[in-house]
Amino acid sequence: MNSQPALLGNSPIFERKINISKPALPRYEEFEQPLREIFARGTLSKGQRLQIFEELVAEHLSVKHAIAVSSCTSGLMLVYQALGLYGDVVVPSFTFMATVSALIWAGVRPVFADVDADTTNLNPSAAEAAITPDTSAIVAVHNSGNPADIDGLKSIAEQHNVHLIFDAAHGFGSLFQGRPLGSQGDASVFSLSPTKLLVAGEGGIIATNDDNLAERVRIGREYGNAGEYDSAFAGLNARMPEINALLGQFSLLNLEAAARHRNQLAELYQERLGGVPGLSFQTVSAGNRSSYKDFSIIVDADGFGLTRDELALALAAENIDTRKYYDPPVHRQSAYRQYAPPDETLRQTQMLSSRILNLPIWSDMEGSVVSGICTAVERTHKFAESIRLALVEDADGLVLHAKPI
Repeated sequence: MNSQPALLGNSPIFERKINISKPALPRYEEFEQPLREIFARGTLSKGQRLQIFEELVAEHLSVKHAIAVSSCTSGLMLVYQALGLYGDVVVPSFTFMATVSALIWAGVRPVFADVDADTTNLNPSAAEAAITPDTSAIVAVHNSGNPADIDGLKSIAEQHNVHLIFDAAHGFGSLFQGRPLGSQGDASVFSLSPTKLLVAGEGGIIATNDDNLAERVRIGREYGNAGEYDSAFAGLNARMPEINALLGQFSLLNLEAAARHRNQLAELYQERLGGVPGLSFQTVSAGNRSSYKDFSIIVDADGFGLTRDELALALAAENIDTRKYYDPPVHRQSAYRQYAPPDETLRQTQMLSSRILNLPIWSDMEGSVVSGICTAVERTHKFAESIRLALVEDADGLVLHAKPI
């Protein structure tokens, strides 16, 4: 009985819920004094801490400009606008919705291209095939912090004379051929939300070496007002508060340690689960480093004995939180179905969205937690047939827990 999964009546491996992610925060004692200084100055926006944070991030990324904004989404919106995108923009559907929602806000049409099944990132060949005479840009994503095929995409963008933008929401802590992401393409836009390695509470960073783009983005985050109370164009209120910049500054100090620890945890996952039939992992190209903002497994039901959704249900019974990034992919979401291409053009996107499962990972997670999660996956596979018999589906196709057999 002790080796059976919790779904079949055994006690859960974890007494309390293991969350999918957990922000790494500084000790309050370290944070308190500089926070008091912010309160004493009374400047809560556009202050000293923002300037310091931007300078430190620019140095870390080896870029001329690191512009802090209120979110990665607002950063994407401002970059798309600042570059004057028009017509069609090639973009993966296997991404978070904000990559595409910002394109709609900028008044352009997303043209979805397929991803590589191994890396889960935009396939350069598929991106090139999706280019039309009206294409103004390619937007690629570093999924889970796994660097995209930057060289391949850059070559295509240059050949077709279109902009190349990277949604680097997961990119802090990643390395492309030994260098941080950020200096590639026209711009890279990072997220600083609580699930990331570099945390500012909420916020984003626009990284670029383009002086004109940087100037327009800085004006854009101030409503399009350069200081004369006369909007040069319709911008946003996309400023980052001083407190967020301070939190980001502290987080930057621990970024390298966080990235290395997450890579160690990913290795533990892969060592334990690599021999489980039906499971595979995202491939990181030689010379690159993923930030492992997420750790994902791809579940082949024929090999594993259960579908991705059935495994997720079994892990939930063990008090293990999971996610299915990205299911549904963007082209199947209500707001974007009008842009969906024929299904055969997004075969890998469709496959990944139905099989991917994200397991818990965070920057100070103990290895024993990974071990417990792996044990849960292993014993789910061992008792796959019994679990399948203990599950039913309702009329909507939702997997429900029936009485244990």
